[in-house]
Amino acid sequence: MESSLRYAGDSKSLVIHAKEKFPLNTFTHLQGHAELDTKIGAPTYLCAMIRQYFPDQYASLAVGVQYYRRQKLWYTVRGKKEFPVTANNSVNFHIKGKYDVDEKLLEKKSRVAAEFTWDIMDVKKDQDVRLKVGYEVIEKVPYFQFSENNWTLTVNNIGKWKVRYDL
Repeated sequence: MESSLRYAGDSKSLVIHAKEKFPLNTFTHLQGHAELDTKIGAPTYLCAMIRQYFPDQYASLAVGVQYYRRQKLWYTVRGKKEFPVTANNSVNFHIKGKYDVDEKLLEKKSRVAAEFTWDIMDVKKDQDVRLKVGYEVIEKVPYFQFSENNWTLTVNNIGKWKVRYDL
């Protein structure tokens, strides 16, 4: 199980996030996510999806259902495509998208991003770094992410930020 502590600048509390993947076959798994808000002591987000990987295409596609405490039930479709830029895959270009629709099929939300990632392994002994520069296409917002081993900091140009610590 993957778990992390998360805090965002527009949040009022620390969130505990957990994710588990259950293999269904070689390139398909059932993936579950949950978030627990430490201030209210209750789950604020639950998600279950089937994710299919296409390793020859450097791509994945997922369909599932999400539950938000305030927005209730949503159906979701996600896709991701990676284009290696360097021969050793240390620099990659990613295109990813997400389309959500509410349980009544009335409200829709979509998100599309393009990003470059640069993985720098063994900067120092046992220290790996990832730099990510991206652009949210629909919101027209650039962002930057810096990761070092278990820590991740994400900021954008409209003042939003979030920090994550992987347990």
